[in-house]
Parts: sequence; C-alpha cells; structure tokens
Amino acid sequence: MSDTKIAIVTAAGSGIGEACARQLSADGYTPVLLSPSGSAVDVAEDLGGDGFEGSVTNPDDLQALVEATADRYGRIDAVVNNTGHPPSGELLEISDEEWYDGLALVLLNVIRMARLVTPIMESQGHGSIVNISTFSAFEPSSEFPVSSIHRAGLGSFTKLYADRYAADGIRMNTVQPGFVDSYEVDAETRSRIPMGRPAHTEEIADAVVYLLSPAASYITGQNIRVDGGLTKSL
Repeated sequence: MSDTKIAIVTAAGSGIGEACARQLSADGYTPVLLSPSGSAVDVAEDLGGDGFEGSVTNPDDLQALVEATADRYGRIDAVVNNTGHPPSGELLEISDEEWYDGLALVLLNVIRMARLVTPIMESQGHGSIVNISTFSAFEPSSEFPVSSIHRAGLGSFTKLYADRYAADGIRMNTVQPGFVDSYEVDAETRSRIPMGRPAHTEEIADAVVYLLSPAASYITGQNIRVDGGLTKSL
C-alpha cells in the first residue's frame, strides 16, 4: 500500500475539477483523474498522478477508474465527484431523455462511485467524499431546472450516506458553488451576486480540500454554499 494519500477527482480536465486536483496535489495527495476528453490525462501527468479518459455517466468507466486506483495504490483516501452541467430549458419542454441524462450526470454517478469506493474506505477505517453541487439545489432556479431538482436529491443522498457511514470513519459532504469564472458570467448575473463577481475556481477548490482534510474531521452530511452571498434562504 502506498504511504501517499490518494484522491480521485472526476471531470478534472478543466474548471473546478482541475482546480481541486491541483490543490489536492499541493496538499500532498496523489491525484487520479477522470474526464471525457484527454485533458485529465494531461493534468495528471503535470501533477505526477494518473489520468483516465471516461465519463461519470458510464458505470464501466467508473469501475475501471476505481479498480485501477486500488490495484496500483492499495488505498483511496478522498473522492471529489465533479460533473458537467445537465441539460436546461423551459420546465415542461425538457424531454424525458434530458431528465434521465441529468439524473445519470448529477446523482447516479455519485451513488455508483459510493458503491465502488465505500468497501475500500471501510477496510481502511477512513475516507472522505465531496460532491460538487450547485447553489440552486435548495433554492431552485428556473434557469437550471434539471440541475436544481436532481441536485436537491444529491443533497438528500449525501445526508443519508453520511449518517450511515459516519461510524466507519467515512464522511460525505457537498459544496454548492454559485457562478464561477470557468465560464462567462454576464453583467446582469454579476449584479445579483453580493460580492459583485463570480468565484475563482480556486476558491471552490479551497472549500473542497478543506472538507476532505483532517481539519474538517467532525463535518459530515453538510451542504456548504460557496456562492458569494447569492442565495437568500437560511
């Protein structure tokens, strides 16, 4: 078994996923990265980790990722479940297929990953998982209906999982970003954010790495908003 901490990060070729991979590497983890393109392979090479091409919506890709990590390193200490953006559109014009695609992208991938890594973490006696969610999970937005609805379910799964496996030393939390500078944010949207700007991807990664760290050892089942004050509900 490797003495170095091992972290799996999905959708890690750019944006929040890449920022998480780089900060985890700086924090002493060896990153094992996945993305649909070859970009995660390039990031992993730069960080001295392992990169794989695959999709979080494909159970075989997730299984191959986890098995390769366990075979090589004998441990998995941390997982960041990051994804792309699910389909959007007018509420009743979203097709059944788009709802199912969003379910696979946002929720089922986390459940499938949990099935794969939990036995490994149980055998170690520790592990931490952070799911990247969205500010609209509990304050739903008509701009992002599929994301709002499925990520509300992600919050519920996170709480149920955290309660079930807390005694085994395994924690699960979500981070709920607001608007992030990895994509264009228009002036009208900026005006809605009390801090007046989108988050830097590194600011989201800071929260993720904190939740994975021993400094957050008593935090589990929580949904942490990192949105610059965007959401209003308490």
